[in-house]
Amino acid sequence: MGKNSKFRIAVISVLAIAVIAGAAYFYRLFLPSAIKKNNLVSEVVDRGPVILSLHATGVVDSESEVLILSPAAGIIKSVVAEPGSKVKKGDVILQLNTDGVTDAIESIKDQLEVRQNNLERTRLNAQSTRLDLDYNEEVKKLKITSLKSQLADQEQLLEVGGISPARIAQTKQEITLAEKDLQTLVEKNSIRLKQLKTEEAGILLQIRMQQKELEEKQELIQKMSIRAPSSGIILSISGRAGEKVKTDDLLVRMSDLTSFKIIGSVEEQHAVQLKTGDKVFVNLGEEQLEGTVGNITPMVENNKVQFNVHLQESSHPKLIANQQIEIQIIVNSKADALRIKRIPEIENGQKHKMFVVKGDKAVKKDFTLGIIGNDYCEILSGLEEGDVVITDGLGAYRQFDEIEIEK
Repeated sequence: MGKNSKFRIAVISVLAIAVIAGAAYFYRLFLPSAIKKNNLVSEVVDRGPVILSLHATGVVDSESEVLILSPAAGIIKSVVAEPGSKVKKGDVILQLNTDGVTDAIESIKDQLEVRQNNLERTRLNAQSTRLDLDYNEEVKKLKITSLKSQLADQEQLLEVGGISPARIAQTKQEITLAEKDLQTLVEKNSIRLKQLKTEEAGILLQIRMQQKELEEKQELIQKMSIRAPSSGIILSISGRAGEKVKTDDLLVRMSDLTSFKIIGSVEEQHAVQLKTGDKVFVNLGEEQLEGTVGNITPMVENNKVQFNVHLQESSHPKLIANQQIEIQIIVNSKADALRIKRIPEIENGQKHKMFVVKGDKAVKKDFTLGIIGNDYCEILSGLEEGDVVITDGLGAYRQFDEIEIEK
């Protein structure tokens, strides 16, 4: 490039700078040196909550499914409720055939009656045996008493020579044998009494076992009327009338309408802000329920992402299955922040310059914002509570650092 070309470029550059500087000078020259207060829009810095939330919609759904299993092997006698129907707690859904259980109950009752008779007979036999044992003991005791009285008489006769010493020795021996016989009888009677108690206890144990079995069978026959454990909607029934089922086979799937959750959906573009554990407010007419975001579905359907909301009051009386509701998801918040009403087109974490009213002047100040909420912005630094920030009306004075304000 020649020297002449370089010279021309330098001249053009200087002229352009001069034009721009001149334009700025005349622009500032012809602007009013002061602005009327009535032409300004301002906001006051105060303290309060700053909330950033997403709007979403949702549908009320059952919080859990209930699985009802077969209480015993049997045959389905009849199906009372069909899938999709609503049932209340205690309503019969299906009925199992109870003939086998009924026969077992009658058999146990017959056996119990026989054992009750055996128990009564055993108790009567025990009473009779006790009487016999007591009588035998009493006879032995009377015999010993008689022998001792006889010995006393013989000892008196021995003093006068009316009886021989050998006869007295014989009587003493008879007393000793009678006492041993009594002792043996008492021990045998004690053993026999224990045997009688054991026999009675054995029969009582058999009766209690059969009574327990009878109670279980009676409970089972009640369970064979398959009833709804809570209010809900029948989702599916496994089997038809006449089909066999085994113990613990799945019979019924139903939703539990005593406790609810929300299935929410949010636009795909906002899904990145959605996190498990986020606080959620659900608008329910004039009331607002609080909850948290649970599982988030990773798939996108119709440009929306689904998620579950677990409510603190999951059994609220106003919750109705399939009810359409509005959801407010709290993405970020601060309960007590230095704040100002939201200013359009500003970003958090960035430094901003705006005019602040200082007496009869508007002075430009730097400040930094934190959370940009739906209605308010958090102020991290640069402003103080009570500051009046001019948000509109000074667009033409951006190049100024200070402006007079006319009342």
